[in-house]
Amino acid sequence: MVAYTFFKADLTWRRLPESEKEKGRNEFQAVVEKYQEKGLLILPYSTLGMRGDTDFLLWRIGTSLEDHRDMTAELNQTGLGKYLHTPHSYLAMTKHSTYVDKHEHPNQEGRRLRIVPGRYKYFFVYPFWKTHEWYQLPKAKRQKMMDIHIQIGHKYPGIKINTTYCFGLDDPEFVVAFESDSPSDFLDLVMELREVTSRVYTLRDTPIFTCLKQDLKEILASL
Repeated sequence: MVAYTFFKADLTWRRLPESEKEKGRNEFQAVVEKYQEKGLLILPYSTLGMRGDTDFLLWRIGTSLEDHRDMTAELNQTGLGKYLHTPHSYLAMTKHSTYVDKHEHPNQEGRRLRIVPGRYKYFFVYPFWKTHEWYQLPKAKRQKMMDIHIQIGHKYPGIKINTTYCFGLDDPEFVVAFESDSPSDFLDLVMELREVTSRVYTLRDTPIFTCLKQDLKEILASL
C-alpha cells in the first residue's frame, strides 16, 4: 500500500507559545518514528513555498492498510496534529505495468511491484485519469503509443518514475510520482510528453505537487 498524504498547518498554530509548539512537534515526530520502526517506509517532503494549499507531504509505503489508518489516527491526536488539515490524500498500490514489461532492464525483474525510493532531492506527484475512450482502444494501439512515452522517458535517465495504481481504492486511476535532482529536466520531460498522441486520452492530471526532500524535524520547525 502506498499513501501520499499532504498536510497544511492552521494559521493558529503559528500563534501558539513556542513551548507548546515544540511539544506538539516532538509528539508528531515520535509517531512517525514509531511506525518507521514497525517497518513502514515514510519519506517526508516540504511543499512550503511551492504550493499554497499544502505545507508538507508524507510518502508512506507499506503492506497494511491498518498501519496507514492507525498511524493517521495517532498523528491526529498529537499536539501538532490537532492543527493540521489534509487537503489532498491519495491511496494506491503497486502492480506490474501492462506496457513496460518488455522494456525491463537486466537485474530489474519485479521492480514494478515495489517502490524503491532513490536518493533524489525533488519529488513531483500528481493524480492521473485516462478517458473512457482510451480503455476501448485495441491493446496493440495503446502499446504503440506507450512505447513512445517510454522512449522519451529514456532520454532523461536522471528522472525516476514511480507509478502506482488507484483503481477502486481512491478517486484517481493512478498516482504518478517522479524523483529527480533537476526540476528543469522534469519540466523538459513534461513539455515533450505534451506533444505525444496519447495526450488526447488524458482526462485529468492535476493537481501537480513539487516537493523538496527534507528532514522531518526541519519541516515541522518551518511550519
